[in-house]
Amino acid sequence: MTTTPGAGLRAMIRTWRDRLPPSAAALPVGRARRAAGLRREELAELAGVSVDYIVRLEQGRATTPSAQVVASLARALQLSAAERDHLYRLAHLIPPADGAVSDHIPPGVHRVLSRLGDVAVAVFAADWRLIWWNHSWAALLGDPSSSAPQLRNFARDRFPVDTGHARLAGWPVTEVDRDATDAAVVSDLRRATGRFPHDARLAELVRGLSAGNQRFAELWASGTVAAHREDHKTIEHPSVGPVTVDCDVLTDGDSDLKIVIMTAVPGSEDETKLRLAAIAGPPVTTNSSHTH
Repeated sequence: MTTTPGAGLRAMIRTWRDRLPPSAAALPVGRARRAAGLRREELAELAGVSVDYIVRLEQGRATTPSAQVVASLARALQLSAAERDHLYRLAHLIPPADGAVSDHIPPGVHRVLSRLGDVAVAVFAADWRLIWWNHSWAALLGDPSSSAPQLRNFARDRFPVDTGHARLAGWPVTEVDRDATDAAVVSDLRRATGRFPHDARLAELVRGLSAGNQRFAELWASGTVAAHREDHKTIEHPSVGPVTVDCDVLTDGDSDLKIVIMTAVPGSEDETKLRLAAIAGPPVTTNSSHTH
């Protein structure tokens, strides 16, 4: 008996999609749903791929998704580490090695994120690559999805090496102490190189920034090791005006994911602006220069 190529892949994607309720992915639950799980359109949006590609995967017409797509599907479907590795193998790919920087968000972390309501929150990998954000984050800072995934990196954004690098905010963002934040990000990257000494992506990032950005090179040479934990920012939002927020960074102890949360003082005008921005949704991103 022979097995159709991609049969296991298409069956598992459909199974995992059917088991994940929209509420677990912080999606609204409508009354007219015929199934308890995610719709194909919802999975496509969460994974950042086209609906047509999800259809082709589930019909077995697409059998060799890229590692980037597999990683996005694993995050969107909230797979465990074992399930993620199984998905890689079904796609004829080698699962991420132990000791490498991970873009995988564990299901438990996903559940916590879905319970944060309208709080603006995003998740970064250990090398500061942006791997997940919610609606409120996009509404506050602009939708990063127009940039290529490998360019969505906070360290690259702070220490650009060319004029064509991706921006993680669509409008100006200023900080109380920019120098302190710069030093904290570089120091955190140094800590990551100790945690993931053989990760090629992290090593390439550090080499590129050291060679192409003098400010980064100077801070890297200082040798400080620490983690980036908190900051205070003012966001020049195009619809609601300037919003001052507290930026807190929580780190999971296993893969060193960074959960970045933007909040305002309760009862303040800034909190009202945050809510208005979330209701209005992401404005059109501008191309003006800005800082983070």
